[in-house]
Amino acid sequence: QVQLVESGGGLVRPGGSLRLSCATSGSAFSTYVTGWYRQAPGKQRELVATITRAGSTNYAHSVKGRFTISREKGKNTVYLQMNSLKPEDTAVYYCNSGLTTPGTYWGQGTQVTVSS
Repeated sequence: QVQLVESGGGLVRPGGSLRLSCATSGSAFSTYVTGWYRQAPGKQRELVATITRAGSTNYAHSVKGRFTISREKGKNTVYLQMNSLKPEDTAVYYCNSGLTTPGTYWGQGTQVTVSS
C-alpha cells in the first residue's frame, strides 16, 4: 500500500510563490511516476506536472517556465515549486503516484488560492 501526504498549500497574491510537498510511503515498486494534478471548481481534474524515478519531467503547457517538479530521493518526497502564480492557478492540488500516468494512488489534496 502506498500513502501520499501533501502539504504546503495556502493563500498567495498574484505573482507570488508556493512550494507543495508530497511525502510518499509504502512500496517503491508501485510508484514509478509521481505527479501533481489540480482541480478548480466546476472543472475537470488536470495534470500539472510529473516526474519519474529516473528524473524525467513533464509539464502542462499552462505552467511551463513557472512551475518546477523535483524529488528528494532520500526522503521519498516530491516537490512542486510554483512561481509567478496567477489567479487561474487556484485549485485543489493532488499528489498522484503509480506505475502509469495517472497512477493508482492519490493524496487528500491541498488548497492553493491565488488572490489579491
